[in-house]
Amino acid sequence: MTDTPEYTPPKVWTWNKGSGGRFANINRPIAGATHEKELPVGRHPFQLYSLATPNGVKVTVMLEELLARGHSGAEYDAWLIKIGDGDQFGSGFVGINPNSKIPALLDRSGPTPIRVFESGAILVHLAEKFGEFLPTEPGARAECLSWLFWQMGSAPYLGGGFGHFYAYAPTKIEYAIDRFAMETKRQLDVLDRRLGESEYLAGSEYTIADMAVWPWYGGLAKGLLYGAGEFLDVASYTNVVRWADQIGARPAVQRGRMVNRMQGEPSSQLRERHEASDFDTKTEDKLAAAAE
Repeated sequence: MTDTPEYTPPKVWTWNKGSGGRFANINRPIAGATHEKELPVGRHPFQLYSLATPNGVKVTVMLEELLARGHSGAEYDAWLIKIGDGDQFGSGFVGINPNSKIPALLDRSGPTPIRVFESGAILVHLAEKFGEFLPTEPGARAECLSWLFWQMGSAPYLGGGFGHFYAYAPTKIEYAIDRFAMETKRQLDVLDRRLGESEYLAGSEYTIADMAVWPWYGGLAKGLLYGAGEFLDVASYTNVVRWADQIGARPAVQRGRMVNRMQGEPSSQLRERHEASDFDTKTEDKLAAAAE
């Protein structure tokens, strides 16, 4: 074990120092807005306020898949929320998502705008609205929703658990990394066994369950998340890798992954999306033009 001194929790915890590590500035023990800031609103039925984290990618993939199936009513504006700058604590954003987490969606397609927050809720909302990617037969629907909520319950162990302590924590804690590496590998085994018997998570059809799980575990399987591919031996989960490649090859998934992205090659970034034609102009060209 490490030589880290044993920590004795105080009788009453108080917030008297930063938590340290990457993203420490976005964490605080209270909710609510820190400043007044209205959100921009575009002309399309759906206004998405997000960032291309795995949770954000779920929704942009869904919207792009709906558009690919001919649902013009799914047109959307995707506005960039820079969580490192505290955009999620602006009054406008908090008004849509009191939890101050991306993504947040404003559905303006009806007479009264509807706010939808939490990525899983957004996927279900869109699936039911357009009648796509969520089976209607009771058994298939239950299977799909079970895997969707499996992801919602499991990913915090991968992200806030393994990802934080392996990649972002200011100090490496052997116990914490081992604990969450074990759980992450167990989750990968759950997925690998399922995908060994089924083409997609909910069965033979591609659904919102796949859209929810792929940005997290597909990214992990391809070594794109936390740089932990070798450490977790992700290549050994062959069914997950097959599934990750299959979904990653979908054009709508490739487009959705670009939206609100701020990292990686400039050509992979579309920081804001307002028209389908935005994908035709490479982001590095837009950044160069903005700098002139």
